[in-house]
Amino acid sequence: MSLSLSRTADGTRLEIGRVVDAPAETLWNLLRDTTTWPEWGPSVRAVDCDVRYVEAGTEGRVRLATPGHPWARFRITSCADHRWSWSVSPPLNDAIRNVFDPGPTLPATGHRVEPLGEGRCRVVFEVPPLAAGYAVVCRRALARLDELAHERRT
Repeated sequence: MSLSLSRTADGTRLEIGRVVDAPAETLWNLLRDTTTWPEWGPSVRAVDCDVRYVEAGTEGRVRLATPGHPWARFRITSCADHRWSWSVSPPLNDAIRNVFDPGPTLPATGHRVEPLGEGRCRVVFEVPPLAAGYAVVCRRALARLDELAHERRT
């Protein structure tokens, strides 16, 4: 597991990474596949999206694993070269959202896969500095992605 502060396409980010003994395409598919997000994302309980594999411009919503399990809308802001990032809405309850809904405007964690050669890659989460506490959740997600990648190889 690695932790560093780096400059990304979305600005300065805290990067949490892990080398995985699986092909980069396997991990890239897991990261883009909305049906797998609840399997590897500790903060995601469910996903509501019209497409299975995200690309730039994809919109949907995620049910958060926080008290009350609110839904947060999302928009994929970029998706290219084994990297995607998104913006999310604040997790508002329905009563507030009916009066005020700013939409997915908060920059959220980026997701990246770096091929390292035959059958290996590095998976990286890019966390905005103000959300540095989310690094603990990202570490759990990386461990789960590693497990899922190995399950899919066997």
